[in-house]
Amino acid sequence: MTMDIRPIRYDEDLTWAIEEIAPYFEAAPLPGSPEADRFDVLATLIEAYEATHHPVPDADPVAVLTFAIAEMGRSQSDLADLLGSRSRASEILSRRRALSLEQIRRISEAWHLPIAALARPYRVSRDAA
Repeated sequence: MTMDIRPIRYDEDLTWAIEEIAPYFEAAPLPGSPEADRFDVLATLIEAYEATHHPVPDADPVAVLTFAIAEMGRSQSDLADLLGSRSRASEILSRRRALSLEQIRRISEAWHLPIAALARPYRVSRDAA
């Protein structure tokens, strides 16, 4: 079986690789399978390309979400749709609740944000605002 993998040299290649890897987030491949190997190789290529061509500033996940809302044509309502409620989006943006792994995956996939940018540790205040 051939792996149908190619270098990522341009943003068009990145788009192709992201489209190829996206189904693996819905149905994870079995460890040790050719699909798992393909997933690992694609993820490594994507990470290397993004680190070189689209570095993520040293910002925490809330800053990344705020940037996406302000500069990428997203809205807090869009975030609420991804997270299931307006209150959940508000809690995350006000740092009263941390993002879950499932939420990180959903946002990354829908908004094409690097998982690493959303998975960084950040301070959460449990105090009511």
